[in-house]
Amino acid sequence: MFRRRHDPSKEQVLEALRDVQDPELHKSIVDLDMVREITIGDGRVVVDALLTISGCPLRETIVASIKEKVRGLPGVEQVEVNLGVMSPDQRQALVQRLRGGEMHPAKIPAFLTADSPTRVIAVASGKGGVGKSTVTANLAVALAIAGRRVGVIDADVYGFSIPRMLGVTGQPTAIDQMLIPLERDGIRVMSMGFLLPDESEAVVWRGPMLHKALVTFITEVHWGDDLEYLFIDLPPGTGDVSLTIAQTLPHASMLIVTTPQPAASSVAQRAAKMAEKVNMEVVGVIENMSGFTPVPGGPTIDVFGRGGGLRLAEQLGVPLLGEVPIDLAVREGSDVGEPVVKAHPNSPAARILREAARRLVELVPIGVRA
Repeated sequence: MFRRRHDPSKEQVLEALRDVQDPELHKSIVDLDMVREITIGDGRVVVDALLTISGCPLRETIVASIKEKVRGLPGVEQVEVNLGVMSPDQRQALVQRLRGGEMHPAKIPAFLTADSPTRVIAVASGKGGVGKSTVTANLAVALAIAGRRVGVIDADVYGFSIPRMLGVTGQPTAIDQMLIPLERDGIRVMSMGFLLPDESEAVVWRGPMLHKALVTFITEVHWGDDLEYLFIDLPPGTGDVSLTIAQTLPHASMLIVTTPQPAASSVAQRAAKMAEKVNMEVVGVIENMSGFTPVPGGPTIDVFGRGGGLRLAEQLGVPLLGEVPIDLAVREGSDVGEPVVKAHPNSPAARILREAARRLVELVPIGVRA
C-alpha cells in the first residue's frame, strides 16, 4: 500500500516564505506583499510572486531562496516559482509602506531624529590627501565584519572614491522616487560615482545642485530601518557639503582624520570648529600615515612628522582612537576594493583600524530599538 502524501497548507507555505528577504530591501517578501498566489497539490507548490521592477538584478537570488524555504516543508517534492512585475500602483504602495516604516510623524527619515537608534558618523579631515576615505572604508568594513549593519554615504561628490575602495560597482535600483543603495559584504553604499556613466566623468555643479544631491542621498535612499551605523565620507574643507550634512543631520557625530604633520592637524582643527558651530559633537581623532617601518621590527621613519593626531585630540578634548602606520597593503587594498581590515586582517594597520572601530562603537553606541 502507498502511504498518503500530506501536502502543506497555504498558511505553512506563507510562513516559510516569511524567511525569504528581498536582498535589496532587507524585508520579508511576505511583509512587502510580493507573494500574490500559492497553489498546492500532489507534492507540488507553485508560488506566484511580484518583482519591484522588470530588470531586478537579484531575481535569481529571490527564486533560489523561495525554492529552498518551500522545499524544506514536509510533503513538498517540487517547487515552481512564477515571477511577475508590480504595477505602478503596487510599486507606489510598496514605497509608501517602506517609508511608513522609516518615516517620523514630521515626514523625515527616522534616523534623522534625536531618538533614532541609528548612529550617523561624519568623517572629516579639513584638507585632502590624509586618507579620510581610506579610514572611512576600513571602519565600515571592520564594523560589518563585527556583525553591525552599516551604510556609507560618499559625500565627496567631486572626488568620490568610496565605490572603488569598497569594490562596489553598478547602478542603484530606483523604485519610483526611492533609490536602493548598492551593497557589498553587508555594507550599503550610495555615491555619485554610481550615477555617472564612467568614474572618470567630472561633476561640474554649483552649490544648490550639490545640496540637492546630498539631501537625496540621505532622505530618498532606502537605508532600511535596521541600519545601525551610517558613515558619511565628507569632502575636504568646511564648505557647502559639510554645512548641508550638519543642517540635515543635526544629531550626527564627527570623527576627525589627520596626519602627524602640523599643517594637516591645524587644518583639521578648522573642521572641528565647524562642527562646534553647528552643534555637531566631535567624538575622536584618528591619525593616518603615522610612520613607516621598512623592515618588520626595525626602526620607524616618521615621514610626516610625529604626534599631530595626539596634539589635535588633546586640543579638542577627545580621545585619539588610533595611529595608523603607512602600509603598502592599505594602498593596494584601496585600489582593488579590498580594504586592509578584510584583505590583511593581521597587518599592523588592520589591527589598529579594527581597534579604532571598536572604540568608536563604545563612544557612539547604538540606541535601543522600539
